[in-house]
Amino acid sequence: MSKFRLLVSAAPVVAAVAFASPAVAQQGAAPQAAQEESTGDIIVTATRRSEALSDVPLAVSAVTAQSLQNSGASDIRALNQLSPSLLVSSTSSEAGAGGARIRGIGTVGDNPGLESSVATFVDGVYRNRAGVGLTELGAVDRIEVLRGPQGTLFGRNASAGLISVITKKPEFNFGAEAEATYGSYNTIRVGGGITGPLGETVAARLDGIYFKRDGFLTDVVSGRKINGRDRYLLRGQLLFQPNDDFSIRLIGDYSDRKEECCGATYLPAQNLTRAADGTLVSSPNSIAGIERALGGIISDNTFARTTALTPGVGYQGNVRDAGVSAEINWKFGDATLTSITAYRDWKLVRGQDADFNNLDILKRLNNGGATQSFKTFTQELRLQGSAFGDKLDWLVGAYFANEKLNLTDNLTYGADYERYANCLLFASVLPSALAPTPTGNCVNQPVLAATATATGSATLAALNANPLRPGFGSLAAAIGQPAGTLVGVGLNDTYNQTSRNYAFFTHNVIRFTDRLSLTLGARYTNEEKTLDATFRDNNTICAGLRASPLAGLATLPCVIPNVPGGSFSQTGAKKSEDRITGTAVLSFKPVDNLLVYASFSRGYKAGGFNLDRSGLTYGAPNLQQLTFEPELVNSYELGYKWNGNGIDLNIAAFRQDFTGFQLNTFNGVNFIVVNINACKTSLNFADRDADSATGVCTSGLKSGVQSAGLEMEAFLRPARHLGVNLGLTYVNTTYGNDLVGINGTALPAALNNLPGSRLSNSSQIVTTASVSWTPPLGNSGLSGLVYADMRYQSDVNTGSDLDREKQQDGVAIVNARLGIRGSENKWGIEVWAQNVFDTNYQQVSFDAPLQGGGTRATGLPATSTSAGANSVQNGTYVASTQLYGVFLAEPRTYGITARFKF
Repeated sequence: MSKFRLLVSAAPVVAAVAFASPAVAQQGAAPQAAQEESTGDIIVTATRRSEALSDVPLAVSAVTAQSLQNSGASDIRALNQLSPSLLVSSTSSEAGAGGARIRGIGTVGDNPGLESSVATFVDGVYRNRAGVGLTELGAVDRIEVLRGPQGTLFGRNASAGLISVITKKPEFNFGAEAEATYGSYNTIRVGGGITGPLGETVAARLDGIYFKRDGFLTDVVSGRKINGRDRYLLRGQLLFQPNDDFSIRLIGDYSDRKEECCGATYLPAQNLTRAADGTLVSSPNSIAGIERALGGIISDNTFARTTALTPGVGYQGNVRDAGVSAEINWKFGDATLTSITAYRDWKLVRGQDADFNNLDILKRLNNGGATQSFKTFTQELRLQGSAFGDKLDWLVGAYFANEKLNLTDNLTYGADYERYANCLLFASVLPSALAPTPTGNCVNQPVLAATATATGSATLAALNANPLRPGFGSLAAAIGQPAGTLVGVGLNDTYNQTSRNYAFFTHNVIRFTDRLSLTLGARYTNEEKTLDATFRDNNTICAGLRASPLAGLATLPCVIPNVPGGSFSQTGAKKSEDRITGTAVLSFKPVDNLLVYASFSRGYKAGGFNLDRSGLTYGAPNLQQLTFEPELVNSYELGYKWNGNGIDLNIAAFRQDFTGFQLNTFNGVNFIVVNINACKTSLNFADRDADSATGVCTSGLKSGVQSAGLEMEAFLRPARHLGVNLGLTYVNTTYGNDLVGINGTALPAALNNLPGSRLSNSSQIVTTASVSWTPPLGNSGLSGLVYADMRYQSDVNTGSDLDREKQQDGVAIVNARLGIRGSENKWGIEVWAQNVFDTNYQQVSFDAPLQGGGTRATGLPATSTSAGANSVQNGTYVASTQLYGVFLAEPRTYGITARFKF
């Protein structure tokens, strides 16, 4: 068997099943046959130098275009099948709410005020948030994934890792390719690219993709499909290269998406109470009962993939994404200057049936009132070279970014909210008196009489002040608003944030001998965010109740909180910070085939503003109340990379300690952003109770989140044309005990499940495997393709607040592909299936907005005497009525693809 080298990561997790010679890999994509037969290394540029991947003492892996094609990848989420340490998912908006995690660490992406712990780059240009990077890939040369904190090699820093997409460059030889796919759910995907010379020194490339597919969810009200795809991408490039020492690469791209996403189903609806003997008792869910009595459809057969939408309201998700960039490389002497200048313009217009059922309770209108946009200019400069007879490889760089973020929100109570709120109010006061009429009116004279008798409260008499509108209509009259209503009440908020970032960084490799090297890197980052915001609402009932003796009844009207006077504006709120971070790596090759290394890295992610009005203090709002602090990490790693004859084995052990971990969580109404730290002394379980007033730390803070584990992979080539890739990640990514927030403040009550628990969407064990067999078919020049890949992940909790109901059991996902190819791969026909066994599982589950409260269990031990424990019993809520929504992963899909090269 010929010697070969595995496409691997220094923190070994994933490898591709393709190979390329150094010369070919540096010039661009090579034919798959050449890759498979090569005996050389994959060349990567993760260190900003062209190096064999097996010689890079960093946690970096690469996935080739052929591996992505075999796995059926169309965006970076498909990397999940190939990389056990990486998880990419989407939630309430596939275009604007994605999240990426490496080693269990990531940022929940629904709040654009937070940058991602895992950064995404395309051709060296930073994409602002993980969701912004969830777009069609087009023609790709490779994708490189760096694990652990980054900042000494790339323009933008990241605290958990980064994903770098490198697209195919223009070539000076003519070439063209095309593909067409038809599959289940009426999938149509066509794409192609053409490249060639425009002269002796100029080459061009044009690529395009169009993708349309029906949705996986059926709206039982209208019959239409939602969560489908309808998108296209165009990317054009010019390469000016007068000689080997100078080149300019210009890239322009435009993508458009007009999709209705993302709808959700429900977890099975149930109430949970605790019996006298401590056992949990399940009963029909009272909130679901109210909604059904009002005419609602609660689709709690989770994987039947049906939902119910409010007529006239949906999940509009229109995205326009455009950008231009210029990369200049100029080599003079022993040094090379690189400049990457880019401007990007991204905008999302969205609507949302925010209650996720057909009752008109809560919505974001489909009229363009809810938008997000980023306008970003970036400039990166790097100068690198060698000195002292190649004993020193040095790199110095600078980075500047100016980002303008605009967010508007128009969250509104719908036409059914007042009826629904009346039902919730009386159900909380006197459940036995709740008897909805056939017309769905929970408030009637018998209910009012029974309520008054049961409570003996004169306050409740106000609920019948207007017999024609009992309930909140009467309350409005009682506070002097006889025409007041909750129908159509909402907010209209605008946030304009400017982020200015500049940094200086260096990354240097000192070679003491041919076998012993020391890498030293450092970065200085300065970040300033400026926020202007305007908050408007017409929630006069909320304001009136808060100012009246009836303030105890303000909870439901104030779910959408008001600001004093219905309007509040502030400009020029600032958040400024700077940090020094860096890395040190000692690497040693005791023999030619073995590399061992030890590294330390310090990482940083900037603080900012929570773009949600819930963080404002009622009565004295100030934008500084929305700030959150930076996320910092100390990372330690030991690596072993064996490059043998017939098998490559890679092992890495790591530990990462995060302070100020930025958690964005949805509490069923608002987004809460907190920095997670741990107290240096015991809080006596006060961080685990249901009382947000307890659990303050005054004795100093330490790391609140830790990720520690072991990664292994092996690549075997037992026969010609056959490759087998195996990966395993074992990791404990957990919160510490005695958790607190900024400056030792107590955590919100909704986060009392966090202490001592695994982070959401963090599996303890993930395994991946892929098999690729490309045998020749006789002497005709034809070849076959037999491919399969698998990812297994153990149990995860899919909710950032870790409610026990949001637990997802371990799942295994298998993809497969069979094909036949012509001579020199000039054509090919493949049949394929994604999620072959139609495995049902949830990406993310969440508290259904305004639909119940409580959770099955908290983290509070039965022996605790902490204040606030009166709301729990034996560590479990006495009652839970919460309904949970679920964003499902994709079901089985299948189809046929034809490919052609010219």
